[in-house]
Amino acid sequence: MQEIDLSRLGEYVDAIDDIQNKWMLVTAEKDGKANTLTASWGGLGSLWRRKVAFIFIRPSRYTNEFIEGSGRFTLTFFDGQKDALGYLGKTSGRDVPDKAEKAGLTPTHVDGQPTFEEGRLMISCKVLYTDPIERDKFADPRLDDEMNPDGNRSIIYIGEIEKAYIG
Repeated sequence: MQEIDLSRLGEYVDAIDDIQNKWMLVTAEKDGKANTLTASWGGLGSLWRRKVAFIFIRPSRYTNEFIEGSGRFTLTFFDGQKDALGYLGKTSGRDVPDKAEKAGLTPTHVDGQPTFEEGRLMISCKVLYTDPIERDKFADPRLDDEMNPDGNRSIIYIGEIEKAYIG
């Protein structure tokens, strides 16, 4: 993968379409082991004079342990691979340790961070801020009822985008 200037990131990703409709993989590594999950919630933007990515991960997700343990995560975007991403969104690394390979993806590292050879764009982030989503903070509690019927609310992670690479 080739590093790109972060000022050109918008040329390679449409944050709304790529995340919501094409999905992305959120990957983190700790103690030499990586785990990934499929995400369709999140965004890219500017906060505190930094380029940031924000993601939402339920505390029950295995990848959450890796983000908490490392303070880092990557976002990988693909052209296609929807079946593989669907599998990765339904399968836990707790149950299937080599789930990425079973999905047909090839784990790799770029600049020491976990990603996948088939990715077209990888964004490397360092966690700046995290906070659990709480029911009493919803302006309309019906949205919480709709999105979190079991009460398993996500944690928001805001990560500073440190580098980006195209494949």
